[in-house]
Amino acid sequence: MEQLPILAIGLIILLGLGIIFLLFFISIYNGLIAKKNRFKNSYGQIDVQLKRRYDLIPNLVEAAKGYMAHEKQTLEAVIMARNQAANAGVKAAANPGDPDSMKSLMAAESSLGGTLGRLFALSEAYPDLKANQNMMQLQEELTSTENKVGFSRQAFNDSVMDYNIYRETFPNILVAGTLGFATAQQFTLDNPTERETPKIKF
Repeated sequence: MEQLPILAIGLIILLGLGIIFLLFFISIYNGLIAKKNRFKNSYGQIDVQLKRRYDLIPNLVEAAKGYMAHEKQTLEAVIMARNQAANAGVKAAANPGDPDSMKSLMAAESSLGGTLGRLFALSEAYPDLKANQNMMQLQEELTSTENKVGFSRQAFNDSVMDYNIYRETFPNILVAGTLGFATAQQFTLDNPTERETPKIKF
């Protein structure tokens, strides 16, 4: 007769522990989802600024064309690099934080920065281009956009770091590994000179 209440008490304890474990699991899962959505939202701010930048570049090239007729190869390289960066941006926006997508975007952005740098260096030899009002306005807009990209990138990287730290702590890593929450990739540039905003002078 006494064994029945002991068995019932044992089952109640097991059931209670199971409920506590389930609530703990749900809490970690919800934390992972919240932090993942936070860095995805942060990437959305980068995406808006990158698209704005990609829209400005063809106008910049078009304005420079009339003055830099002999620099056709450089102008074409800028447009090609812009298109590659825009395509990489679309892939990164579909899955922000994905290591492969982010590495492709970082490489494309570095290439675009390099070709823009060459264009701006060449433009120094064209005084009329430097004095052109349209070019000056485009320069202002591009500089402003570059600054906004930098600020947005910092916010994204902070959110990714917060997510990664939360994901990698114990016991969260057990839940994250079980449910497929992978480590997210920050948006950084490998070359220290490429970390700076391209110098835009006209």
